Amino acid sequence: MLRFWQDKQRAINGRRRIAESDLLGLAIIGGSVGALLARQMFRHKTRKEPFSTYLLLVLVAQIGGLIGWFLL
Repeated sequence: MLRFWQDKQRAINGRRRIAESDLLGLAIIGGSVGALLARQMFRHKTRKEPFSTYLLLVLVAQIGGLIGWFLL
């Protein structure tokens, strides 16, 4: 959530932004729920494509992995 807030602040202040690949990387290593919450809380990157689609794919993959983990 922190990195989304930082990116939003940078956007507001016209400063250098955090790369979308870095934000997605944090989601991939386990921060997908936090990323989705941060998007809504800060109203940041909510309409950005293909970022939104990639973030949802990460979440679906993580949920699938968890389901598979518990069913094995």
